[in-house]
Amino acid sequence: MATLERYARRYLEDGPNLARLLVVNVLAILVGVQFYVETLPEVPVYLWPFYADSPAALFLVTLSLVTLLPNLGRPLGDAPQNRALAYLHTLAFAWLVKYGVWTFVSLNLGFSAYFGPPWNPDAFWAYWFIIVTHLGFVVEASLLPYFGATTRGALATTLVALLANDAVDYLFGFHPPLRYEPGLLLPVATVALSVLAVATAASAFGRLSNADGSA
Repeated sequence: MATLERYARRYLEDGPNLARLLVVNVLAILVGVQFYVETLPEVPVYLWPFYADSPAALFLVTLSLVTLLPNLGRPLGDAPQNRALAYLHTLAFAWLVKYGVWTFVSLNLGFSAYFGPPWNPDAFWAYWFIIVTHLGFVVEASLLPYFGATTRGALATTLVALLANDAVDYLFGFHPPLRYEPGLLLPVATVALSVLAVATAASAFGRLSNADGSA
């Protein structure tokens, strides 16, 4: 934990390091959107944020990190905290955790359609690269509790939003493109991950003090 805190302070208290992290996130958003470009016309525009799951997670965490810019040069503990930020940080954390783990789960449920030796070009990009980069979502999420807080309202809203995303994916059929039919196991695992992500947020974040307007 001390090592993680040291990295959090190194990257989030220092202007150039924070800028590099933001640039990496923006580039990752663009790469992620490219994955969905071909199928986006089939999805109503108002559902795009629920369809492009990983880019949405990266967009939320990028917004979360941008709120640190006024705090540069000061300890993370001095970062601003209020109700609106609690909602943003909680959403970003849970979206990152859920879709970081979801990608690992979904690719391994369709193992034979994705897996191969790392030197195989298709397997490198379709399995190894995607799994490693998405597990990085969980690492990035772990930085947020060092400067953010949550509230009961933020946790409840996040759970509702994640479950709504699950409904869009599997009740309306707008789940991310897969090389196999999701069947029943993947939707059940996805709902379980929604609950797990919010429970993890509840455990990881401190609570916003009453003076800051918690709810």
